[in-house]
Amino acid sequence: MRMKNKLWQFLAVVILLLVGPGCVLTDLVTLTPTPLPTATPAPPTATFTPLPPIGSSGSGTAIDENVALQAFQSRIIAVYKATSPSVVNITNRSYAYSIFGQAIPQEGSGSGFVYDTAGHIITNYHVIENAEELLVTFSNGQVYVAEVVGADSKNDLAVIRVDAGADLPAPLQLGNSSTLEVGQFVLAIGNPFGLEQTLTTGVISALGRVIESETGFIGEAIQTDAAINPGNSGGPLLDLNGNVVGVNSQIVSPSGASAGIGFAVSADTVRRVVVELIARGYYPHPWVGADMVALTPSVADWFRKAGMDIPVDAGLLVLSVTRGGPADLAGIRGGDRIVRMGRYQVPVGGDVIIAIDGQPVADMETWTVYLETQKATGDTVQITVLRDGREQVIPVTLEEQPSGR
Repeated sequence: MRMKNKLWQFLAVVILLLVGPGCVLTDLVTLTPTPLPTATPAPPTATFTPLPPIGSSGSGTAIDENVALQAFQSRIIAVYKATSPSVVNITNRSYAYSIFGQAIPQEGSGSGFVYDTAGHIITNYHVIENAEELLVTFSNGQVYVAEVVGADSKNDLAVIRVDAGADLPAPLQLGNSSTLEVGQFVLAIGNPFGLEQTLTTGVISALGRVIESETGFIGEAIQTDAAINPGNSGGPLLDLNGNVVGVNSQIVSPSGASAGIGFAVSADTVRRVVVELIARGYYPHPWVGADMVALTPSVADWFRKAGMDIPVDAGLLVLSVTRGGPADLAGIRGGDRIVRMGRYQVPVGGDVIIAIDGQPVADMETWTVYLETQKATGDTVQITVLRDGREQVIPVTLEEQPSGR
């Protein structure tokens, strides 16, 4: 009975956040554990404003627990009914050939959702990768052949298109992921393990995560404990208004199934990339035109032993610059001599990048995420380098990354 009362109390608090006065309904990477710091004396105890009693609206009005539960459930059901017809199952079909030349179909599946009235559907790049045929199945069972409009492996996003005519469900609306908060309730709809139109729920566990894609890093990622399993990829992560706040993409799991740690590409990233995919077929990534290696204390020491003066233990050592590229035109220097380090020949003597627009840069992850989320082609960035023991700030105008780089 005590557990039941606690459940009612929890639900009452949740519904208060949804319907209480003054509230408006708004819009696989491996993690390395961080050691706990050495214990230090506790700081003075902070003073917190007490929360209103469970079962109260905050203004003294009692909330009936049954009403709270029913309202909360009704909200989830309403979002599901309104959005699930726009969530699709995507079948990726390719063909292998036997030693006798016989075609053997191979299939994979994922999810996606309708983006606009022109029949564009958003999904993950890895859902449509290497497809020879794409089939889209709507919730009513109708199946359509889809074409790829554009894809971007670095952000793990793709846009495909179907000609469904009057059968096309209503597009889902993109929310604003920059206003999200940890603890906010979210819903995931997709086709895990081929089980179509599956709803799972949870909360936002963290914001601003950086996850790896096939060809780079994705910043602004959303972490959630809503169950995401194989087949959920490409499906929407929704808020309680039915707005898409993310595209489900990855999980961390030793078993390959949900372990309560899932990641979604944020709606802000989706909004920035998808427009370009529809217009161009690709996303124009900003490019500096330099090959670099991240310095760590051990790597820096390695270079010092090779005779190079490395005055810092963190930053990006420029190995080479692309002739005629942005870095080359701006005057950033790559290595001027080659040294043998074990089995490798390494260019040394180049600049060490330590900051971009005043933001410290210690690794390629920080560098890439800043350029991808804060800058675009044509922008000029101020790059701080160490050269001959002195700092220099060099303006570099970003260009579009060439294909294949």
